[in-house]
Amino acid sequence: MTTPPPGPLPTIRPFPGSDPVASPEAAVHGDHWRVTVLQDGLFRVEWSEDGGFEDRASTFAVRRRLEVPEYTVLRRGAGVEVTTDRATLRYDGRPFSSAGLVVETSGPDANRWRYGQEARDLGGTGRTLDDVDGRMPLESGVLARDGIVMLDDSESFLFEDDGWVGSRVPGRRDVSVFAYGRDYAAALRAFHAVSGPPTLMPRWALGNWWSRYHPYSDASYLALLDRFDEERLPFSVAVIDMDWHRVESVPSRFGNGWTGYSWEPSLFPDPPAFLAELHRRGMRTTLNLHPADGVRAFEDAYPAMAAAMGVDPDTEQAIPFDPTDPDFLRAYFEVLHRPLEEQGVDFWWIDWQQGRTSSVPGVDPLWVLNHFHLLDSARDGGAGMTFSRYAGPGSHRYAVGFSGDAVVSWASLAFQPEFTATAANIGYPWWSHDIGGHTRGVRDDELATRWVQFGVFSPIMRLHSANNPFIRKEPWVFPAEPRAAMGDALRFRHRLVPYLHTMNHLAAAGTPLVRPMYHLEPHRDEAYRVPNEYAFGTELVVAPIVEPRDPVTLRGHARAWLPAGTWTDVFTGTTYAGDRFVDLHRTLDTIPVLLRAGGILPLAAPEEVDATVNPAALEVLVAPGASGSFTLVEDREDTSGQEDTGGSAGPSVADGTGACRTTLTWDRDTASFRVDAAVGDVDVVPVRRRWRVTFLGSPAAGQEAAVVRPDRFSVDLDVPTDEGAVLTLAGLPSFGVDARDAARELLEGAQAGNPEKLTAWEVVDRDVPRADRIVELETVGLPDSLRSALVELLGSVQPDGR
Repeated sequence: MTTPPPGPLPTIRPFPGSDPVASPEAAVHGDHWRVTVLQDGLFRVEWSEDGGFEDRASTFAVRRRLEVPEYTVLRRGAGVEVTTDRATLRYDGRPFSSAGLVVETSGPDANRWRYGQEARDLGGTGRTLDDVDGRMPLESGVLARDGIVMLDDSESFLFEDDGWVGSRVPGRRDVSVFAYGRDYAAALRAFHAVSGPPTLMPRWALGNWWSRYHPYSDASYLALLDRFDEERLPFSVAVIDMDWHRVESVPSRFGNGWTGYSWEPSLFPDPPAFLAELHRRGMRTTLNLHPADGVRAFEDAYPAMAAAMGVDPDTEQAIPFDPTDPDFLRAYFEVLHRPLEEQGVDFWWIDWQQGRTSSVPGVDPLWVLNHFHLLDSARDGGAGMTFSRYAGPGSHRYAVGFSGDAVVSWASLAFQPEFTATAANIGYPWWSHDIGGHTRGVRDDELATRWVQFGVFSPIMRLHSANNPFIRKEPWVFPAEPRAAMGDALRFRHRLVPYLHTMNHLAAAGTPLVRPMYHLEPHRDEAYRVPNEYAFGTELVVAPIVEPRDPVTLRGHARAWLPAGTWTDVFTGTTYAGDRFVDLHRTLDTIPVLLRAGGILPLAAPEEVDATVNPAALEVLVAPGASGSFTLVEDREDTSGQEDTGGSAGPSVADGTGACRTTLTWDRDTASFRVDAAVGDVDVVPVRRRWRVTFLGSPAAGQEAAVVRPDRFSVDLDVPTDEGAVLTLAGLPSFGVDARDAARELLEGAQAGNPEKLTAWEVVDRDVPRADRIVELETVGLPDSLRSALVELLGSVQPDGR
C-alpha cells in the first residue's frame, strides 16, 4: 500500500450541486437580521449579534440560490413584513420572540404561527431504534396539519467553500419556516430544493438483503447461498457483519476487535475470489464498520496508514479516529477502504460507535462519515451508496438508513410502519430495518412471518439477526406454514423490483416510496387516524398486520382507511369501495396490499430473480375498475447516477434522461391495454419482451385468456420493444370476489361453535341484499372477530353487484 498523494483528493469537495449563497434579490436586511425568501412558502430568518450572516452550506441547506419568488416588503420600524402568495412573515428585527416573529398562511388553510410555540408538526423520524421496544418520540418534520413548521438550523455544522467542515459563529440564529398549509407536496419540494435530492438507489439495492451477525467463512457463506438457490429464495445484497475482519484473533494488548480493516484469514483466506463469486451470482457486498478505535498496529494497512499520518510504525502507536482531521480522512479512504473496494467491496455499512462529538465544536462525526463516504463512493461519477444512521435534516442525501438493533417483539413491529412512513415528512425515503428483529425477545414464528411481509413492502428489505444461534431468519428453520409464507414474500420482493425502481426515480425527484395516507388526502381527518397504513408508490396502499392473529378466525387483522374509488387486493382479488374504513382480515400467507382502480403494477416474471438486470419477461397486474396509466422507468446499473437538475435528480421520470421509459395504459372505455414503444435509452432493455397482462377480475364472454384463478385472468403478448403492442379485450372484465365462497372458507376454518357457524352460513347464503345479511349476522351470536371478518367479505364489491 502507498501513502496518499499530497493535496486534495476527490473525497473532500463540495456536495454536487451545492450553491449555498442566495440571490441578493431574495434577501431583506436589517442591522442584526436577514430574511431570505427561498420559496413562496419558505422563509429563512437569521438573527446575528455581530451583524454578520452565514452563507456557507449547512448540513440541512446546501442550495439557497434558487429562482426568486414574487414577494412584497413593508418596513415596520426596525422590523419588516414580507408577503408572498402563500404567506406573510412579520418580524420586529429583535432577538426571536413569540411576539416578534409571526408567520400567517393564506387561503383555505389559513393559520398563524408564533416563534417558540410548542411544535405541532406531524413528526419526522429518529436517529436509531436501538433497544426501542415499541414507540419512541419522533424528531420533527416539515409538515403540520396547521400548516406552519419551523426548522431550527442554528446548531448544525457548516461546509466551507472547499467542501471541508466548519463551525458556526457563536451568537447567530438561523431558522427556516415552512408555511405551506396542507400542500404537503409543495412543502417537500421546497425542502428538497434547499436540501438537495435524495440519492437514486442502484437497482440491486431494491432486492432482498441477507444479513446476520455470525462468524461466516467464505465456504459457509457460499453454502448458504447455494441453499437459498435450492429453495428459490433470491437475494441481491450480501451483508457481511463484524466477523469479516479480525475479532477474536486481535492480540490482547490492542484491546477488543470492534474496529477492524483486515480480513480474518481463518474465515476468508482469499477475499477477492470470494467477492468475485458473489458478483458472479448477481450480488453486491457491504462490510460492517465500527471505526471509533482508529487504526492499530495489528492491521494490515497500519504501516501505510502510519506513514500517511507521520507516525513511526515501529512504535506501534495507535492512529486515533478523527474524521475532522482532513489528513486522517484522506488516508482513511485511500489507505483503509479503497484497497478493499479494489478487491470487490461495493459499499460500506457504517455502524454505531463513534458518538456525537468531535474535535471540532458542533461537528457530529456521524454526519462527517455519512457525507464523505457518499462523496468518496461517488468519486467516479455515480450516485454513490452509503448504509448508515440518520443524523438529522439533510440525511436523505446519504442513501440507505440503518435504523439499529430492533428488539424482537410485536411492539417493535407495530411501530416500524409508522416510523418508516413519517420519515417522508423530513424527505427521508430509504429506511432499512432489522427485519424480523435483531435482539432479545422470544421466538414467535407468526411475528417473524408478519415482519418479513412488512419488509417486502418497506423501502429496503434486509433480514438481520443477532449473534445468537437461536435467532434465525432462514425460512427453512421455521415450520411449514410460516416457511411457505416467508418464501412467497421473499420471492415477491424480487418480482416487485421493476415497480420499485420506477418509484426509486420518483423518490430521487422528491416523492418517497412510502408515504403516510395524509400525503394522499391531507384534508381528510380519517387519513391521520391510520398511522400504520401507507401509500407504497403511486399505485398501492399497504396495511401491514402487526398484531397476533385472532384465535377464532386464525387471521391477522388491520384497519385501513381507503380513499375514494375502488381498491383491489393484489393477493386475494377482493375489491373494496373506498371513502371509508374497512377491517381487513388475512391468513398468515398474505397481508393487505391494495391496488387502486386503474392501477397498473409491473412485476418481473416469476423466473426473473436477478435484481441487477432489467427483465426479459414481465407480468402486469391491472385493476380494471377505471382507466389508468403507468410509466415504467429502467436504466443500466452502471449509469444510474444523479445529475444536477436544479432541485430534482436525474435520470428522471419526467424527461427520461439516461433512462428507458415504457408507458403502459389501460383504457376502460375501449377495453384495451397498450404497451407503448419504449423511448429514451432503449439499449438498456431487451429488444423483445414477453408481457403477461393479468386483470384482477373475470373475463367477459368470448375472451380468450388463461384464467389463473376465479379472481384474475391473463393474456400473453410478445412485444417488440421499439414498436409496442395493443391488446383489446372482448369486453370489460367484472371484478370482485364472491363473498359466499370466501365466507364459506372462513367459516370452515374458524375455531367457533358449529351451530353458530351453520346459522351464519345460512344468513350469508341467503338471496337478499347484502345490507340485510350484514344486519342479520348481528343476531347469530358469533364471536366479534368472526362476525367482523364476515362483514368485511359481505361489504366488498361483488361480481354480480349484489
